[in-house]
Amino acid sequence: MSLSKVMSSSILRNAYFRSQALRAMSTSAIQQKEIRNITVIGAGLMGAGIAQVAAQAQLKVTLVDTTDKALENGRTIITNSIKRVAKKKHPEDQAKQQEYIDAAFQNISTTTDSKQAAKDADLIVEAIVENIKVKQQLFKDLDAAAPEHTIFCSNTSSLSVTEIAKATSDKRRQQFAGLHFFNPVPAMKLVEIVRTEELQDTVFDQLAEVTKKIGKTPVSCKDTPGFIVNRLLVPYMLEAFRILDRGEASPQDVDTAMKLGAGMPMGPIELADFVGLDTMKFIADGWRETGGIEPSLVTPVKVLDDLVAEGRLGRKSGKGFYDYTKK
Repeated sequence: MSLSKVMSSSILRNAYFRSQALRAMSTSAIQQKEIRNITVIGAGLMGAGIAQVAAQAQLKVTLVDTTDKALENGRTIITNSIKRVAKKKHPEDQAKQQEYIDAAFQNISTTTDSKQAAKDADLIVEAIVENIKVKQQLFKDLDAAAPEHTIFCSNTSSLSVTEIAKATSDKRRQQFAGLHFFNPVPAMKLVEIVRTEELQDTVFDQLAEVTKKIGKTPVSCKDTPGFIVNRLLVPYMLEAFRILDRGEASPQDVDTAMKLGAGMPMGPIELADFVGLDTMKFIADGWRETGGIEPSLVTPVKVLDDLVAEGRLGRKSGKGFYDYTKK
């Protein structure tokens, strides 16, 4: 090889390593910013719960929804929940209970302007309707408004995080993950951190750290249908519905069997009523359409389809498999 070719190869190689080093330094500088300000989009049960546990951990939280009425409902959810927490922490001291409540609410602000709320956010957690187009539009708008260091997370339980993240820039997708909390958020200790192929390790580490700070236990999983919990739980509940479809047992007997025979805190039928039968159907239908899961696990179940068609959605509607209008 000629001297000129050796020198040319050496120059190119050195330039490549310099560019990689500069890129790593730039990425590291962005990712090292501590998560102190969290913006939560959606003031329903999940969003309010996420805001509550973050505020209790002395993080600054901005809770966002589309209307003042929705925000007021979110504050009511937090108030009712945090009162129970305060009573457990200080059962005999009402003054300390109120002090605990006040301290948490000092960390919570509300707004209907999501773009403004994104400007100071270190972490944005979305907890809105399970509609991929709505989520993508939201994150597209937030991507333009948020600082470059801001981490984006979706609390989706059934949609592909990778697909949601496609609405954002190449750089943001390296800082985009699923952060799946469980209902009720203040009581449930688990958080699934959902890793896409593009998520940087430094971002994952930050998310693991902040979930621990708010009193949760994080687990890591790839971006596959249902992640870990729902991937196992949804087919389990669907099979319980099939037992009912075939007339092999009653809802009460199925629930009793799984509680006393398998040590489950709730039976699959009452759990489905708690989750919402429309949600169960939405997840199963979505998995059939998108694939990525054994089709036999999510075949339609007549009893579920019939109840949803009748508007019997579970606890939230008063009736599902069970009747909650009776004492």
